Amino acid sequence: MNIGVDLGGSHVLAAVVSDDGTIEERSERELEDLSFDPVIDAMKFVIEDVIGKGKDKPSAIGVGSPGNIDPATGSVRYSPNFGWHDVPLGARLREALGLPVFVANDARCATLGEHTYGTGRGTANFVLLTLGTGIGGGIVSEGTLAIGSGAGAGEIGHHQVRATDGFVCGCGKTGCFEAQASGMGLIRHAVALQASFPKSMLVAGKPEKLGSKSIRKAAEGGDGHALAAWNRYTDDLARGLANVIAFVNPEVIALGGGVASAGDYMLGTVVPKVDALTTMAPKGSTRIAIATLGNDAGAIGAATMARRGGLTAKVP
Repeated sequence: MNIGVDLGGSHVLAAVVSDDGTIEERSERELEDLSFDPVIDAMKFVIEDVIGKGKDKPSAIGVGSPGNIDPATGSVRYSPNFGWHDVPLGARLREALGLPVFVANDARCATLGEHTYGTGRGTANFVLLTLGTGIGGGIVSEGTLAIGSGAGAGEIGHHQVRATDGFVCGCGKTGCFEAQASGMGLIRHAVALQASFPKSMLVAGKPEKLGSKSIRKAAEGGDGHALAAWNRYTDDLARGLANVIAFVNPEVIALGGGVASAGDYMLGTVVPKVDALTTMAPKGSTRIAIATLGNDAGAIGAATMARRGGLTAKVP
């Protein structure tokens, strides 16, 4: 058996994953301290817990971690989520557990999982975008996950779609795809439009309580303020998706993350806008769909990496 670990900004999940991509056992723990040693302790706890639940000893462990990862050593070069610089994540886990440990970026692991067992199954060219607090993603080209010369390929959230009039991104640039079209981007659009809807109860003086799900539901219900925010949001989402099509023209772009739970409502709004912005690639040559593995994609992809012996290894 193989174990996949999905390290998030607030919790860590370890899962026993079968060869067909099914999660057989899982263990989760909230992260109260994001410094390196407490996170290692939390990861060891859930990994050992799930090993105890499994039937056999695992052959390897795969870990998806936020940040830029050295694929040779499993060290995290830089993770803004945790404030880590050059921490030996892979080495510490190998020493503590006595097992082979493979570490890669969490979004790339999710892409591997979704491509192998989810919406991208059977495609040679595939892109996953996770629309959450930020935008994570990955690119599969001719069946192989793109890594890049510095293991930075797939950071689709940080190409600029509104470089002169957009929101400031956490990376410091203006108008990044992530700043405009993540779940947080939808909230920013609603707050920015508040003055135009003085009678709107959507924000009601408490923008900190506003969520992307509540905005989307209000838009579906016909609320004017929410519809205006949703329209601006899907404009920016369509810009980014059309750019992805121009960059790599995949067979499928799968949308995951919290905002993508809008499902058909999102696709019905954004697909016509993407078609209108698609020029050089044949219209309709890329299908936009909702990802199917949900929050389990990262752990499933990490376990797949462990089973294959690397993030870019072919199916054995």
